[in-house]
Amino acid sequence: MAKVLVVEDNPANMTLSTFLLESAGQSVLKATDAETGVALAKAERPDLILMDIQLPGMDGLRATALLKADASTRDIPVIALTALAMKGDEERIRAAGCDGYIAKPLAYKEFLATISAELEKRAGAGSKSSP
Repeated sequence: MAKVLVVEDNPANMTLSTFLLESAGQSVLKATDAETGVALAKAERPDLILMDIQLPGMDGLRATALLKADASTRDIPVIALTALAMKGDEERIRAAGCDGYIAKPLAYKEFLATISAELEKRAGAGSKSSP
């Protein structure tokens, strides 16, 4: 069972993401803002982070940059979970440090396939982690 941190401010999206992840056998950590998400990532070292981009206060791209700049969290994959689905948004989000991209509204099969592929990739890489 993998530990997945979901950083999402919309209650309906949080509920859906949590339900899908738990139904797939994952353990879920939750944060409703970027600051809490960064702190939870450092404290809990999840296997994967799902990061909403449009968050109150610090946005998800800034939070991702902070995580990728920190030696203790830089190897944790971050997948953007966002309604930003205009041409060029995915490229901009990936360029900012996100390892993957899932557009909202969520298509559950695609959502679970993306999560599974990222977790398998991480497991195959030997799950690099810093002490």
